[in-house]
Amino acid sequence: MTYFIDVILPIPLQKAFTYHITEAEAKFLKPGIRVAVPFGKSKIYTALTYKIHNNPPTAYEAKTIHQILDKKPVVTETQLQHWEWIAKYYMCSLGEVMRAAMPNAFLLESETIISKNEKTKINDSELKDDEFLIYEALQHQSSLKIQDVVSILDKKRVLPVINGLVEKGVLYLQEELYEKYTPKLVRYVKLHENHKSQEKLQELLELLSRAPKQREVILALFTMEASIKEPIKVSELAERSGASTSIIKILIDKAILDEYHIQTDRIQFEGEGDENVKILNEAQQQAYEEIETAFESKSVALLHGVTSSGKTEIYVQLIQKQLELGKQVLYLLPEIALTTQLVQRLQDYFGEKVAVFHSRYSGNERVEVWQNMLSNSVKAQVVIGARSSLLLPFSNLGLIIVDEEHEQSYKQFDPAPRYHARDAAVVLANLHEAKTLLGSATPSLESYFNASQGKYGLVELNTRYNNVLMPDIELVDLADKYKRKRMKGHFSDRLIQEMTETLEEGFQIILFQNRRGFSPIIECTTCGTSPQCPNCDVSLTYHQYRDQLRCHYCGYNSAMLKSCQGCGNSTLDTKGFGTEQIEEEVKILFPEKKVARMDLDTTRGKYGFEKIISSFEQREVDILVGTQMLTKGLDFRYVKLVGIMNADNLLNFPDFRAHERSYQLMAQVSGRAGRTDLRGKVLIQTYNPHHNILQQVSTNSYKEMFEEQMNERYNFKYPPIYRLIKITFKHKDYNRVNLAADWYAKSLRQVFKSNVLGPEFPPVSRIRNLYNKNILIKIPQNQSLAKTKEAIIKIDNSFNAVKDFRPVRVVLNVDNY
Repeated sequence: MTYFIDVILPIPLQKAFTYHITEAEAKFLKPGIRVAVPFGKSKIYTALTYKIHNNPPTAYEAKTIHQILDKKPVVTETQLQHWEWIAKYYMCSLGEVMRAAMPNAFLLESETIISKNEKTKINDSELKDDEFLIYEALQHQSSLKIQDVVSILDKKRVLPVINGLVEKGVLYLQEELYEKYTPKLVRYVKLHENHKSQEKLQELLELLSRAPKQREVILALFTMEASIKEPIKVSELAERSGASTSIIKILIDKAILDEYHIQTDRIQFEGEGDENVKILNEAQQQAYEEIETAFESKSVALLHGVTSSGKTEIYVQLIQKQLELGKQVLYLLPEIALTTQLVQRLQDYFGEKVAVFHSRYSGNERVEVWQNMLSNSVKAQVVIGARSSLLLPFSNLGLIIVDEEHEQSYKQFDPAPRYHARDAAVVLANLHEAKTLLGSATPSLESYFNASQGKYGLVELNTRYNNVLMPDIELVDLADKYKRKRMKGHFSDRLIQEMTETLEEGFQIILFQNRRGFSPIIECTTCGTSPQCPNCDVSLTYHQYRDQLRCHYCGYNSAMLKSCQGCGNSTLDTKGFGTEQIEEEVKILFPEKKVARMDLDTTRGKYGFEKIISSFEQREVDILVGTQMLTKGLDFRYVKLVGIMNADNLLNFPDFRAHERSYQLMAQVSGRAGRTDLRGKVLIQTYNPHHNILQQVSTNSYKEMFEEQMNERYNFKYPPIYRLIKITFKHKDYNRVNLAADWYAKSLRQVFKSNVLGPEFPPVSRIRNLYNKNILIKIPQNQSLAKTKEAIIKIDNSFNAVKDFRPVRVVLNVDNY
């Protein structure tokens, strides 16, 4: 009897691929075990076993697998079910979900190795310059990787050169697999067996009387072994004895000391971790009980608690309860910046049971969390992370907490799978028969709508912790201030006055401006030319700290211009302002105060967030300027004033969610003020103080905002009343994108009639030299979502069958908001 396996490859294939296996392999393999398989002409991939069966593929001859990489599955069955749901709902392939879910170190890839063919004798004169360079390098080295060749020739396209050499018989090509995960080993030492007895030790010390430093090391080792009952690290011994590691190495070489290695985790928790869980106050206790009651009848509950109402304390109680039941908890956060603050708090309660997982971790660190979860280790009972931690191998999940559930960061935009972590979390919880708690001070309209319809449980928490008053919010009319000449740079006299008072009282200030860089536009005052990005349809942003112009879409950068490219005059002026400019103005206004900036440019490193947040917490910084990173649930004790530099660029954004988002951003950033005994103050600078949203923010009336926005959504057929699927076309040829999008829209209109909008160019229509064009499909509530997707996939398949359209990239984005 013949045996076959279907595997998931980490590439976008519509179907699973089938390989031939032996009977012994069929008995050993289970779904979720990794295998190395050949694919295409010469590639080798790490694939995941999906199904084992006896049906040969009809369209092609099944190849055999190369090797089995695991002893037991690295992906659980429930995890695979969840991946299948993501692939089906968000219209992508299982391979793409697998690539997003598994740490890179698990997905071994073949790397091409080139080596010299010893059998052929070659005459140097027959080789071209580039070929000779490679040939010469192989005289000194037995093999080279493609990457090495790129650096030797100093050019990107090296494959033609290598192919030429292969044809001449000079080189061999071979594919090799590399295991990317390397466990972290720590060096330990102990006294060699031969010197353990009393007499031998005496002899050894006499022998070393002429080498006082070596003798010092032995004595230090002795005292450490007596006092510490654990293995002794080389680094600790060196520190204790005051000797260098080279002296310890001499002792190892002489076989006086024995060295050995122990595998350890890269991320260690140091501390007690048994701080008592805080007692909840009356309002929190009531909310906690209401959540418990809601969970009896519903699997999802929404906790709508104003900023600083102490939601985290309620979460901690819920986590505690799940841990007592022996269940795992997943705590999702929108931003990595938030994890730094929260991990500390949760570790104080739960110690090493807390594991952290996000994209700033190295591949090896992620593999360790994954392995701890597979073995259901104590170290991974509470998992905190950004959206990717949703795809980890949970074994018995009891609760998922989605904090700040309204956040846009929960939606993945590129690459596929374009999933929304909040919605995928609800599905994951259902698969594990667990509960989901969504928490936010400004819930998204979708979640609040579901709660008001009775689909989710709703729990309200309307008072701040310790009954601190909500901040006093004041709107400053910029048009009036400019008219009366009461502005200094971008600061109104009112804001400067409040800042001066706050700093004199010894409190801290947060200034919010949702643009990074110094200024978004540089313009020539003589001819009006402004420098544009060569790859995108946007003007370049000026970054002063590097004195360069940068594109925030593709990363292109150039040195700051000294004169206008159009007319040659040096009359260049900046328009608009970003965080850098605010930082500079603050330094001029308050020269003796310490100012810090928190945006994408200052937090690129692994610990970038931690440095800024901890220095602000420890009051080393007086004024913190930042983008929306600041708004997300951070808890600073001494912030009394929050300034929103310009509310208008949030409100006037071409998006149906602009008003909802503006309300959320401003309410969240206001919530950073006055979180202890004193009432905070928020100043919002705007040209339009009578705007409804600004009025609602200043009176903190979420319900009003909800009702007004829901009316708009009903009238204009937008979510949560209608579902949306957005289809984007990308290609470098303008005409081809137009033709492709028109053809597609025509086909869609035959099925969905007037519910198809577009095709239309977005505000930034060219990014990275690719033109983008969008079509929007609206799906009414009574229309089947599954049938709609089937119809779209049919149209997509016939679209790809047209030869001219094949180079056009089509991106399907379900629930693109």
